[in-house]
Amino acid sequence: MWRMWAELPIFEQPVGIAPAPVSIHVGESPPKKFSMIKIYGMETCPDCTYVEEQVKGNDKYEVIDIGRNVRDLKAFLRLRDSNDAFALAKRVGAVGIPCFVLEDGTVTLTPEEAGLRSRPAVSGAACSIDGSGC
Repeated sequence: MWRMWAELPIFEQPVGIAPAPVSIHVGESPPKKFSMIKIYGMETCPDCTYVEEQVKGNDKYEVIDIGRNVRDLKAFLRLRDSNDAFALAKRVGAVGIPCFVLEDGTVTLTPEEAGLRSRPAVSGAACSIDGSGC
């Protein structure tokens, strides 16, 4: 049940805090906020740009270019260092982009699991750490 502070009986209102126009939860978890699918990639990665073209103008997706901002690169590296979804990518020397973080927190490197299409294999090799793919 969600109620405003001002709607609470006096004995339930927080002491010393004026009522604010925000909801607090009483006895149950808050409703889940809408979240979008995060896509980590780089504009120099052909697989990433192929995916990005598919999501332009779609509010369901957030594209994060890890090459534009160190903060975003660090967030991606923390994810890559701690998630088993990257095991094969690391083993074969791939960067692991594009990377998709689904609404439920699942991490995948498969565009189809995020409702998108993979770049056709005939378009060239994917990005590799050793530079063989880009």
